[in-house]
Amino acid sequence: MKDFSKSKSLFERAKHFIPGGVNSPVRAFRAVGGNPLFMKRAKGAFLYDEDGNEFIDLINSWGPMILGHAHPAVEEAVKEALATSPSFGAPTAREVEMAELICSIIPSVEKVRMVNSGTEATMSAIRVARGYTGRDKIIKMEGCYHGHGDSFLIAAGSGAMTFGTPDSPGVTKGTAKDTLIAPFNDMRAMEKLVEENHGEVAAIILEPVVGNMGCVAPQPGYLQGLCALCDKHKILLIFDEVMTGFRLALGGAQELYSIKPDLTTLGKIIGGGLPVGAYGGRREIMEAVSPAGPIYQAGTLSGNPLAMAAGLAMLKELKNNPSVYHQINTATSAIVGGIRQQLFKKGLNYTVNQVGSMFTLFFTDQIVIDFDTAKTSDTLQFAKYFQSMLQQGIYMAPSQYEAMFVSAAIDDEAVGRVLKASELALKSL
Repeated sequence: MKDFSKSKSLFERAKHFIPGGVNSPVRAFRAVGGNPLFMKRAKGAFLYDEDGNEFIDLINSWGPMILGHAHPAVEEAVKEALATSPSFGAPTAREVEMAELICSIIPSVEKVRMVNSGTEATMSAIRVARGYTGRDKIIKMEGCYHGHGDSFLIAAGSGAMTFGTPDSPGVTKGTAKDTLIAPFNDMRAMEKLVEENHGEVAAIILEPVVGNMGCVAPQPGYLQGLCALCDKHKILLIFDEVMTGFRLALGGAQELYSIKPDLTTLGKIIGGGLPVGAYGGRREIMEAVSPAGPIYQAGTLSGNPLAMAAGLAMLKELKNNPSVYHQINTATSAIVGGIRQQLFKKGLNYTVNQVGSMFTLFFTDQIVIDFDTAKTSDTLQFAKYFQSMLQQGIYMAPSQYEAMFVSAAIDDEAVGRVLKASELALKSL
């Protein structure tokens, strides 16, 4: 058994001063039992906790460490930026370079605004959509999570599902009234909802590939159908690509599925692991944002030089080395294929979803295509599997309702270790 005593001690200290002892709910390990691990350092494919335990990382800071931890190009860029000051509260050349790079990579983004988190990006995109269209209502998908903005904590996924509180206290009835819910992958339900609220819907927002009820792919034609529906009713289509942007392809899920949304929200990878977010879209929409237009949004630390430096280094590596995507997709397919073989041999009819370098093992015999089918998963079985994998040095997301993210640092040896651990974990169920 691994020794987690230092992490346990730190958690006990943290609970005295931090709500629940953690700064983000899913980190608390309540869904899987035990105490959260406190990390000390990371390099390449590996995490090291305060007790000195080594883990192969299948979360990668929830997606952004696509090249692995402490990549030399990113480290060097941050060191160079730090030497000039971590913040100015004024424009810098890196912000311009980042904006130019994003717009050159993502065809649907003609102008972009930097913010400090994915939540800020989605909140701002919704405000822009309402201001631009003059409408109040938005439609989000049941089980999709877009950060902790009030408009999004209605039938949210991820941590909200894990803790059984999809509707958070503190969200007003007025806000809830303007947030309409549709099931993911159900075009008929979406069409009905739009018709019932004709002329009132400003935007439809979704994760084009869901990562916050586990990894769930869009059904064939679904994204295209949403695009056509939005065009017909003059509704703005918003892709939340905070997880999928620059990960599923250089141009994100919209490149993978050949869709051009009206607005896109970004995060994670464009900061190279530092706090950052962005939202962008068609020129005429973004021109409505202050100071070019009347829709106000601001942030003192937006375009922070450290985040911009790290993100530029990350994106340039991905743009200049497109083989990274083949590498991470191949490694992910090897892991997923191996787990499927293990399930077949053991006679377990569980579901493994994969899109590119994202995947989730659902402990259910249902095909997982939406929130309802995701919720059929046996969370107790997942918890047992998680704890076995952790003891064998594999660090997974501590919730059934999260995706795993594979990095370019996961080589054949690491894949083998993951599969060996999984085989033993499944035997223990």
